[in-house]
Amino acid sequence: MEQVLIAGEWRASAEPAGSFRAVDPTSGEAIGPAFPRSGAQDVEDAVAAATAIADELAATSPATIAAFLERYADGIDAAKHELVATAHAETALPRTPRLADIELPRTSGQLRQAAAAVRAYAWTHPVIDTKAGLRAHYAPLGKPVLVFGPNNFPFAFNAVAGSDFASAIAARNPVIAKAHPSHPATSRLLARIAHEAVLGAGLPAASVQLLYDIDGALGLRLAGDRRIGAIGFTGSRSGGLALKAAADPAGIPIYAEMSSVNPVFILRGALRERGSALAQEYFASGTMGSGQFCTNPGVVMVPAGAEGDAFVDAAAAHFAAAAPAVLFSTGVQKHLVDGVAALRTAGAAVVAGKAAAEGPGARYTPSLLAVSGADFLAQARALQQEAFGPVSLVVRYADAAQAEAIARAFDGNLTGSLFTATDHSDDADAARIAAALRPRVGRLINDKWPTGVAVSAAMQHGGPYPSTSHAGFTSVGMPAAIRRFAALHAYDNVRDDRLPAELRNANPGGVQRLVDGAWTTVDIA
Repeated sequence: MEQVLIAGEWRASAEPAGSFRAVDPTSGEAIGPAFPRSGAQDVEDAVAAATAIADELAATSPATIAAFLERYADGIDAAKHELVATAHAETALPRTPRLADIELPRTSGQLRQAAAAVRAYAWTHPVIDTKAGLRAHYAPLGKPVLVFGPNNFPFAFNAVAGSDFASAIAARNPVIAKAHPSHPATSRLLARIAHEAVLGAGLPAASVQLLYDIDGALGLRLAGDRRIGAIGFTGSRSGGLALKAAADPAGIPIYAEMSSVNPVFILRGALRERGSALAQEYFASGTMGSGQFCTNPGVVMVPAGAEGDAFVDAAAAHFAAAAPAVLFSTGVQKHLVDGVAALRTAGAAVVAGKAAAEGPGARYTPSLLAVSGADFLAQARALQQEAFGPVSLVVRYADAAQAEAIARAFDGNLTGSLFTATDHSDDADAARIAAALRPRVGRLINDKWPTGVAVSAAMQHGGPYPSTSHAGFTSVGMPAAIRRFAALHAYDNVRDDRLPAELRNANPGGVQRLVDGAWTTVDIA
């Protein structure tokens, strides 16, 4: 059985609560070696080891943290071929372009962006008020961060390599990574590279630890352990809310990305100009990665009438011609079957595709459902539940007033999109719909589909509840993502030589500080 990474060394699991193997989604057959499902002793050892070195890691220099992040990124790039082959076998995601050309470079790139934010002290947001004698910045939590990785991004959101991991380490916190059991061998490879980078950079050996899987009840107990400083989670709404309920009594903040249907509004002028092209783009966006993106266009609004009918017919033809899509697991397949059944019970009709599981392994036929605007408003809560996979719902709205009402009926989402005419004929209607969408989405998009998420300092990959547990934070983009795993520290009348480096009068070169209400960059010779 494979080893876990605990307390700075690879070792056999102590009293494992069973074992599991990865599953090939295309066939449903188990592949690769057996991995331990860790029990209470592994969890206790990991928390104790991380707690023991938290202060040492918090006192580590930014240069050393940045060096680790850059070493790790270099190691990932060097192991590209093995990582891509392993992730492909465990997830069935295409080797190219998805894994090799998009997701792996994104993963190493965001580690390097985190390193740059660390070197520039950008995430610490130093503020100095000399009149009041106050200085403040963001600082390490002084406690471990627990990261739960999702199934749909084996690299970019992996518990031991993704944005949550990079953010927590950049803020100088130890990470206890709970990998997703859908890709254990991929996580093991990444953890080995991370561990080598930890030792090479001179970080405390227990800065990075890996557990492949734990029992649900044990996971909830861990989430409520007061020794934990914060939790990063990407996954289902039920899983995120259960962890939040466990963490809240202990006062542990959890940054959970949980679900989103990413409403898209296509206005009449846009359909007149490019309806056929939009139908093709809709199908491509809705079935990309077998529809297993958190920014998948799950509900699309089109005007009733000839233009809308033509769009739906064109999109339906694309969905109807598509082969069954491979999903990550039979668990994802079951949730999708249940989700589509719930949509149909609420009044949605299937207009294309079989809306069924079909074929070996974990597969589902791409499908398009439809409902009227009035029926959507009557069953808005039931019809905006996420169906995670290659399935989308079209809502035909009667007029701009009904479209605005539909926009106001949505719960919080990661994104909201508007497609409008280039001749500005849709501008008035777009303005009222956008005003209704704006407080309900993290990222407002014009004239593009929502599935791409750029790793940018200006990105907001988050949104109002229930898309996430907190509307004020993003899980993508440095330095903002780092601040989730930081504490705001203020210093009142503290002598200069006792202050953190970026708050001193002679601060590190190039640090941007907010001094008495004005931003300034100070360079020290």
